[in-house]
Amino acid sequence: MSAGAVPMKSASQLHTMEELRVEIDALDGELVAMLAARSRLIDRAAEIKQGNGWPARIPDRVEEVVRKVRAKADAAGLDGDLAERLWREMMEHFIAQEELVLGKGDNT
Repeated sequence: MSAGAVPMKSASQLHTMEELRVEIDALDGELVAMLAARSRLIDRAAEIKQGNGWPARIPDRVEEVVRKVRAKADAAGLDGDLAERLWREMMEHFIAQEELVLGKGDNT
């Protein structure tokens, strides 16, 4: 849970769809905030990579992230295949974001 986040109720404490939707909406807000924070870190990574002459895509790092995410997903009871698909899609987006900074992306 992020700083300032409201503690969520457990699923068993939710008895109506309205209560469930309130919790889902709150969690979605936290996820968006966390992804925005990750995006800012990627912007900084692109600056560092540019200064070092590194490419946006570093395949070994992509695979390392996937391995770590799958392990965390498994430990949290989340389907590892789902986590991997989500992270690979997200990383493709962020690699493209870095490539724009590095001058190698599509500027159209």
